[in-house]
Amino acid sequence: MTSTESATRDRSTATADMKLEVVVIPVADADRSKAFYKKLGWRLDADFAFDNGFRVVQFTPPGSGASIQFGSKITSAPPGSGLGLYLIVSDIQVAHDEFAGLGVGISDVFHAGAPGAQFQRDGADRVGGLAPEHATYGSFATFSDPDGNEWLMQEVTERLPGRVDASETTFASTADLANAMRRASIAHGEHEKRQGGEYDVNWPDWYAVYMVAEQAGTELPT
Repeated sequence: MTSTESATRDRSTATADMKLEVVVIPVADADRSKAFYKKLGWRLDADFAFDNGFRVVQFTPPGSGASIQFGSKITSAPPGSGLGLYLIVSDIQVAHDEFAGLGVGISDVFHAGAPGAQFQRDGADRVGGLAPEHATYGSFATFSDPDGNEWLMQEVTERLPGRVDASETTFASTADLANAMRRASIAHGEHEKRQGGEYDVNWPDWYAVYMVAEQAGTELPT
């Protein structure tokens, strides 16, 4: 069974929407963690403390549909044991430079020299630089919060088939939209060359088709 067939089958048999909205991360000092994630520019959604010592702090990364929670009496997991927490970005070098500018200790951009190398904390088989041919899903960077919970930043520019419903294409932020338009512009330039170099008055329609197809993982226009 192909990935597209599997995704189609899953959509047809689902009975209710189930949205992953919150991931709990284990921390030792809620105030220290609050300061760290606030520095990243993430949105503070809640900070509720109760008389019995329970406290929940929630942050949401820019453009994300999911949030993180931490605090006290919220998890029995050891502080710093959160690994492989994904952050998807449309331009990893821009995101890397932004974090570095904030003083966050982030790794250089790398790609996996062997399957799964992005998850190896010792850095084994990680190769510096963007993925060959700047392949989508292939470029990474990592950073950790004060407790050692490790975040894996991954660049995704084109989705695999079936991951996004083309009829519901959205962009999480103006930066994602701008990056998608830049890629469409480059592809459209090649399209115009193939058409004899003539100006395409219908370029907005071509852009729209390209951007939707890229995000949904369907065949790109040429």
